[in-house]
Amino acid sequence: MCPIMIDDEIDEEEFVEYEGKKVYLCCGKCLKIWNKAPKYFIKASPELLPQFKGMEEKLALGDVKLLPQKFCPVYNDRIITPDSPSIEIEGKKIHLWSTSAIRRWNKDPEGSLKEALEAGLLPQFSENKKVAGKTNLPESGTQK
Repeated sequence: MCPIMIDDEIDEEEFVEYEGKKVYLCCGKCLKIWNKAPKYFIKASPELLPQFKGMEEKLALGDVKLLPQKFCPVYNDRIITPDSPSIEIEGKKIHLWSTSAIRRWNKDPEGSLKEALEAGLLPQFSENKKVAGKTNLPESGTQK
């Protein structure tokens, strides 16, 4: 499965070599996004990138700060990064996958927010439902 669009199967022709390891992706867009933040994706999705297990120190993954929010609230199978497009709601930044995700969000901002909170995708909000694996926060940790 693609380590960025996590529900999409890889395309064996879409890959990059990183630190001597092949990383297969689903499409050219993911390839471009990977190249902007490879360490972020390795830290955010270690289960999808087992080839980097044991390389955490070499890659300095301890220096990589993950956002509490892991997925786009519109395309909720796509991992976001600090460089992803964002909007501000109630004084909080929400990262989205793309400008098209922002357009979709803006068609019904209240409904989009309600749906994303119910799905557990926005830990930056106290009313976010806690759903295992949907955030970068420790499951036993508190959400701020």
